[in-house]
Amino acid sequence: MKQFATYEEENIHYWTNRASGYSGVNQEELASNQKSVWRSVISRRIAARFPGKKPSQIRVLDVGTGPGFFAIILAEMGYQVTAVDYTATMLEEARRNAGALLKRIDFRQMNAEQLSFPAASFDVLVTRNLTWNLPHPEKAYAQWMEVLKPGGLLLNFDANWYRYLWDEEAKAAHALDRENLQASDVRDETAGTDVNAMEAIARQAPLSARNRPAWDLKVLRGLGMEAAADTEVWKQVWTKEERINNASTPMFLVEGWKGGGAPLTFGQ
Repeated sequence: MKQFATYEEENIHYWTNRASGYSGVNQEELASNQKSVWRSVISRRIAARFPGKKPSQIRVLDVGTGPGFFAIILAEMGYQVTAVDYTATMLEEARRNAGALLKRIDFRQMNAEQLSFPAASFDVLVTRNLTWNLPHPEKAYAQWMEVLKPGGLLLNFDANWYRYLWDEEAKAAHALDRENLQASDVRDETAGTDVNAMEAIARQAPLSARNRPAWDLKVLRGLGMEAAADTEVWKQVWTKEERINNASTPMFLVEGWKGGGAPLTFGQ
């Protein structure tokens, strides 16, 4: 395996090589009912936080946009969208996937832990499958809080993807996932990916060994945000394929609110 000087260098190398395949997954989502599912989940939460505001009045930042899935569906709904990613090839894929929507999305290459936007620039910040992969996730959360306006909304969708590398119970559950997958009629989501390279990165990622989303809530509250977690959001957004592939690592949503006022509940 190639040796890298830093975790950051190894991470960028991996995602640069993964960009095309990952983009293909996003293209499938955009062409399926998954687009409508995600639109509903995200827009409902934004509308609950900003009642009476039109999407065109709301500035959204998509951090770790990858091939652009969130940025594209948000732009389609009429939000003012800025999307960032640290990997140039991912942004190339995102711009290509955006098509005619490209003129409505401000794509920028930027580190999620070192955003260069002025403070209080955005009403909403969204991200998916990113936080687990960051070398300094506490720093990222602090940056995200800073660029949100008072009253701003954070929607972070993620999972304990590689906890099985550190926890024996999680390891056994992951092995069972693989057995169930082989006995099923769905596609193996790891096919065509370098699992060894991804696990090498995950072993260095600080959140792989953490108990999440409890860790996230503690950090956000320490930063002064009100926060809650929806540990069953996977039931709304995951396909049959995702449920079988990742049964032991269900997706959760960490939802945060910057500023005063009573937080909304997931039922509102």
